[in-house]
Amino acid sequence: MADGTSDKSNTVALLLCLFIGILGVHRFYVGKVGTGILHLVTLGVLGIWTLVDLIMIILQKFTDSEGNTLKFN
Repeated sequence: MADGTSDKSNTVALLLCLFIGILGVHRFYVGKVGTGILHLVTLGVLGIWTLVDLIMIILQKFTDSEGNTLKFN
């Protein structure tokens, strides 16, 4: 979007990260394919990276592949 807000939902990213975050699905969802693959291969560095992403999503600081903040709904 033109205002720096992504079309991707913060709520969906939060749920994906919470339930299957160790597989990096939330990163694929927001278009971060490269880091999504890395997340998948390392299992979120055994959960630490997943926990950091979860906190970032909760604080609404997680961005999509273009650097836009996720839509909060």
